[in-house]
Amino acid sequence: MDIRQIDDEYSVSGQITPEDLDEIKALGFKSIVCHRPDHESPDQTSFSVIEARARELGIEISHVPVGPMGVTEEAVQGMVDALDEFPRPMLGYCRSGARSTAIYQKTHHIRS
Repeated sequence: MDIRQIDDEYSVSGQITPEDLDEIKALGFKSIVCHRPDHESPDQTSFSVIEARARELGIEISHVPVGPMGVTEEAVQGMVDALDEFPRPMLGYCRSGARSTAIYQKTHHIRS
């Protein structure tokens, strides 16, 4: 797991596993947003598995997938909603962290 801090309230990572969630909680993250559509690759852990373990640990979690169409207006609104509703610091994840970074950047003009 390679967590990269974007600012005080948001960091990004590539794909996480249920086993990573204990460390994510220990690092102080209070919420997670997954930007990776399910079934993107055969070795990918599905969102529902990550979600179940995150909820057991008391971490808020949402699925705002960013697929082949890129960062859509609908996805940006889903991210804005998560940022408005969830406690921070927040971790966004996808395959590499790039989509999680891009969608966060696209929320700035809406949330400023």
